[in-house]
Amino acid sequence: MSPKAALRIIKMAHTTAWALFAGCILAIPVYAWRGEFRTAVMLIAIVFVEVFIIVANHWRCPLTAVAARYTDERQDNFDIYLPLWLARYNKQIFGSLFVAGLLYTLARWQVWLE
Repeated sequence: MSPKAALRIIKMAHTTAWALFAGCILAIPVYAWRGEFRTAVMLIAIVFVEVFIIVANHWRCPLTAVAARYTDERQDNFDIYLPLWLARYNKQIFGSLFVAGLLYTLARWQVWLE
């Protein structure tokens, strides 16, 4: 397989994984709002697994290192099919949304318990 083809496959896998986790983060407050806390907690757990993986890999997705074997390019989106600005600020954007979703879920749960 050519390096270009391998990089395309890695970028597709990375983009798919990113979409899954981004979707989980965006869905957390929706499920909390609906009072479906079991689902919200499941999504939170899934995201925490990804956070653990990223922290364990020095704040980088492991697929970034794999993609780096197939290209010399190092733009923020060299390893994923995202716009440059989103790839550059991905952790800040989705980290903030995740924390906000966690806080919202806790607040809704507390109100629900009363």
